[in-house]
Amino acid sequence: MKIGDKVRFLSEVGGGIVKGFQGKDIALVEGEDGFEIPMLVKECVVIETDDYNIPLKSNKKTNVPETVDEEPEEEEEKPVTYRAPEIKGNDVLNVYLAYVPQDVKAISTTAFDAYLVNDSNYFIDYLYLSAEGKNWTLRSRGTVAPNMKQLLEEFEKSELSNMEHVAVQLLAYKDDRTFLMKPVVGTELRIDTVKFYKLHTFQQTDFFAEPALLYDIVRDDEEAKQVFVSADDIKEALLQKSVSDKPKMPKNRQPKVKNDIVEIDLHIHELLDDTGGMSNAEMLHYQLDVFRKTLDEYKNKKGQRIVFIHGKGDGVLRRAILDELKRKYKNYSSQDASFREYGFGATMVTIH
Repeated sequence: MKIGDKVRFLSEVGGGIVKGFQGKDIALVEGEDGFEIPMLVKECVVIETDDYNIPLKSNKKTNVPETVDEEPEEEEEKPVTYRAPEIKGNDVLNVYLAYVPQDVKAISTTAFDAYLVNDSNYFIDYLYLSAEGKNWTLRSRGTVAPNMKQLLEEFEKSELSNMEHVAVQLLAYKDDRTFLMKPVVGTELRIDTVKFYKLHTFQQTDFFAEPALLYDIVRDDEEAKQVFVSADDIKEALLQKSVSDKPKMPKNRQPKVKNDIVEIDLHIHELLDDTGGMSNAEMLHYQLDVFRKTLDEYKNKKGQRIVFIHGKGDGVLRRAILDELKRKYKNYSSQDASFREYGFGATMVTIH
C-alpha cells in the first residue's frame, strides 16, 4: 500500500485515496467528503493501485471547426476495463467463520457479531445455517468479495442455545478472469457455546482489530472436518463386551494423586500408545472400561475422591460416564470438578 492507492475499509463502510501514513500501522485515507480518516493499514484493502491509473484525456482541444457552421467531431470513447488487483499467493482458498464480541470488556453480557472471512482471491457464494435436531434454519446467505469479510448476523447471549450446531456451504469462483476450480464445500460445526463466556477464548487475529474466535471452514484448499460421535456409537460402546480381537498395548502410567484426590486422565492418547484400526465406539468403550476398573479398585476406600478428566469436546464421554454413575453406581456422589483446575472437562466422584 502506498500514497495514491484507492482502498476500501474492511470492518466498516467507506474508503478513499491514501494520502499519507502515520507510522507503519496507520494510513490517512481521504474520503469523498475531502476529510482524511486515520485507519489501521490491516483494516484496508487496496482495490485500485496507482501503478495502473488510466491516463486522463488530454485537455488539448482537437478537431476545432473551421467555421461556426461546422460541428466538432466527437472523439471515440474507448471502453475502460479494470480488474481489482489480487494478492500474491492467495489463490489458495482459506475461509473462516468468526465470532467477535461487541464489547470484550463485558464478556458476560455482550452481544456478538458473526462474520465469514474470505482470505483468498476468489468470490465466495455462501449459506450459513443452524440446526435444531434434524431441521435446518437459514441464518444468512450472500457473496463475499475476494480478501474481504462479510457480517453474517448480530446475536445476543440468549441465542447461543440455538447455535450449537451450524453449517457453512460455499461455492468459490472468479467472475472476471480464468481460475482453477475449487470443490464445493459443505461443513458442519459444533460450536462450544461455553467458550463465549471466557475472555481468553477470543484472540487477536489478522482480520479484526478486536479479539475474535475463529473456526476453520477451508484451510489451504482443504475442507475442515469435525469428528462426531453419534448416539448409536454410545449405545454400541455401552453394550459391547470386548473392544477388539486385536490387543492394544495400554500405557503403563500410575494415577496422579493431588491433595488426596486421585486423577485419572481418560483421553484416549493417555490410555493407549496406538489406536490404529479402532472405531469411535471402540475407543469410547475402552475409556469406560478404565472408568469402571478405577471405581472397582477404590470401592473399599470410603470417602476417596477421584477426578476423571474426560475433556469438553462434544460431551460424549462425559454423558456416558454420568449414565454409568446413574445406573450402576447410584450410591456414589458426583459433581463437576474444580473449574479452576480442570475447566469444564472433568467429573469428580466420591466413593461412599
